[in-house]
Amino acid sequence: MSAFLDMNSDTRDPDVSVDARWMDVALTLARRGLGRTAPNPPVGAVLVSPEGHAVSRGWTQPGGRPHAERVALDAAGEAARGATLYVTLEPCSHFGKTPPCADAIIRAGVARVVVAMADPDPRVAGRGLMRLNHAGVAVTFGIGEDEAKRLAAGHVSRVTTSRPHVALKLAVSRDGKVAGEGGRTVAITGEASRVRVHMMRAEADAILVGVGTVLADDPELTCRLPGMADRSPIRVVLDGALRTPLSAKIVTSARETPSWIFCAMDAPEEREQALAAHGVEVLRVDRDDAGRLDLTKTLGRLAARGVTRLMVEGGPSVAAALLSQDLIDEATIVTGPAELGPAALDALAGRSLADLTGGVGLVQSVAFAVGDDRWTTYVRA
Repeated sequence: MSAFLDMNSDTRDPDVSVDARWMDVALTLARRGLGRTAPNPPVGAVLVSPEGHAVSRGWTQPGGRPHAERVALDAAGEAARGATLYVTLEPCSHFGKTPPCADAIIRAGVARVVVAMADPDPRVAGRGLMRLNHAGVAVTFGIGEDEAKRLAAGHVSRVTTSRPHVALKLAVSRDGKVAGEGGRTVAITGEASRVRVHMMRAEADAILVGVGTVLADDPELTCRLPGMADRSPIRVVLDGALRTPLSAKIVTSARETPSWIFCAMDAPEEREQALAAHGVEVLRVDRDDAGRLDLTKTLGRLAARGVTRLMVEGGPSVAAALLSQDLIDEATIVTGPAELGPAALDALAGRSLADLTGGVGLVQSVAFAVGDDRWTTYVRA
């Protein structure tokens, strides 16, 4: 990309602080699409007049269309001519279900485009920037790139690794436990943290747990914040033998919020039929050499179905398996103030929590307090 910029980017010296301010607006707009735009990435765009006033704004709409640039251009009309467009991701240059955004920008007479990050999708990959530049549109690249990459992490993972961005969330006691003795459910974190977890769910395309979590806790795995029921992610369960009870909440509510269960090839057909009768979709995958569901193939199936951002909430066996196969891209540890004692259930089956926070290429990104709880997020270096 640097070679492309050396030859083709805008050589003027725009006020970077002004560009950064408007790009912050575009990034804020992009966040509105988290968990809603799959299989497309969440993108934000704002058009600014030559006098420095906002003309229009847009963000990628639910389901991925229309794109952010289209929304902003349509809202601006003729006012787009001569304006500067700030957009968090390189405008597309290929014909998909909609015409290229780069062509729409050119036709609208936009004078300058400020782009936060390039699109790694091989159908774009610099071609959008090049098309704009060849049409005489000034291009500035890289403003707000780090934050744009965080927002588009799911898209980047899906198109470059053929799997979703995997974000693990663990609620642990001060001594690193996730449940009481024998797996007994206990309250580990406070209400403020639980509210924040529901927002995390709203920003994910899908949420994954193992069947052990379903059997122990019977979770709903929905977003239960006021007015945000429609933001609940797809519920995904790893259940090799299809042990999920028909009375489980993820089964009885499957017609309202999608539930997908991954099972082994040899799982009972009658169980699949019973679950399907309740609206659950059952997907079969191979087992790995250890006899467990093949996680790489499972993640690949999710990506093929458009899932870009996968939140993992349980339990210890699933978390440990993902860790062992280096499939965790981000981990958020929510640590409550109490200790549960040595007989309580460890956060990672057969592994130390330190293996996750200090030994797999993850580095601490941010740490903060939420009430009496401590939130720490680790990301790939």
